[in-house]
Amino acid sequence: MTKPMDDDEVKHELNKMVQFIKQEAEEKARELRVKADEEYEHEKAKIVAQEQKHLDSVYDKKDKQATVARKIAQSTETNKSRLKVLRSREDHLNTLFEDVKHRVNQLSESDDYAEVIKKLIVQSLLKLIEQQVIIHIRPKDKQVTENSLDSAKSEYKELSGRDVDIQVQTSLEDSAAGGLKASAFGNRIFIDNTIEARLTLLEDRMLPEIRYDLFGSNPNRKFDN
Repeated sequence: MTKPMDDDEVKHELNKMVQFIKQEAEEKARELRVKADEEYEHEKAKIVAQEQKHLDSVYDKKDKQATVARKIAQSTETNKSRLKVLRSREDHLNTLFEDVKHRVNQLSESDDYAEVIKKLIVQSLLKLIEQQVIIHIRPKDKQVTENSLDSAKSEYKELSGRDVDIQVQTSLEDSAAGGLKASAFGNRIFIDNTIEARLTLLEDRMLPEIRYDLFGSNPNRKFDN
């Protein structure tokens, strides 16, 4: 039969139980602290990674915006410089053409004007190829035109084998540079052979060549017109 424990033994056993419970509690508390620290570090690392990713995204966006803004600024400056050069070239060409117009306007006062009128009549007749043609001229060109008609008709017949009846009308303004217009078939067919029209046509045709002679080739231009 087991001997009953005395008070000291009971007290000793109770102390052992208390120590055991206390040790268990401390170990459990330590485990909880370790686990809490691990979870904290994990969450902290997760939050830091998320914030870093967000900051990287913001930085990339800002960097792209800055790059785009820089390219736009560079392009704007380049275009400004290019437009300045183009305006300067355009002004130079306009000055050149204005000088040519001034000289051409004096053509009707030269000794060669009668021959010019005759050639313009023949060219108009060859374009129209009609039996009846009206020649429209300035009032002050009436005499020189009428003096050129027979010669123009003869040259036209020699080139086309056709006769033509020509009427002269002084329907152009004396302020015009000269030349003539020709019509046929009730004015439904019209040829503009005025000096102004010929000069405009010449400008359009000669502009690429003039531009090349003055400024050289342009590597940015795909076409020469």
